[in-house]
Amino acid sequence: MSLSALFSSVFSVVHADAPEDKEPQDAQEEAKEEPQEEEEEEEPEDILPALQEECQESAKCAPLTKHFAHCEEKVNAGEGFKGEDCVEEFLMHCVNGCVAPKLFAKLK
Repeated sequence: MSLSALFSSVFSVVHADAPEDKEPQDAQEEAKEEPQEEEEEEEPEDILPALQEECQESAKCAPLTKHFAHCEEKVNAGEGFKGEDCVEEFLMHCVNGCVAPKLFAKLK
């Protein structure tokens, strides 16, 4: 008994398959076409930026907005002290407090 006969009796012989048909590619092409046929839903307009701008210009938040803009100009011009980043002037607490009730009233 030869060595190859011994191996073929213990292990099954696997032969390479014929080249694949192009049917799987056709199925992939059909799958690509289907999502295009579906109607695309339009996303609603985001009202948050408009509300934030409105609140930044309100009487309550306008002074903080101006102070924050002045700080940013100073820091961006390189006139601030080392490591200054205007975090303490960040006015989002004022704007968020103003925006929240208006936003949730419109989302209901």
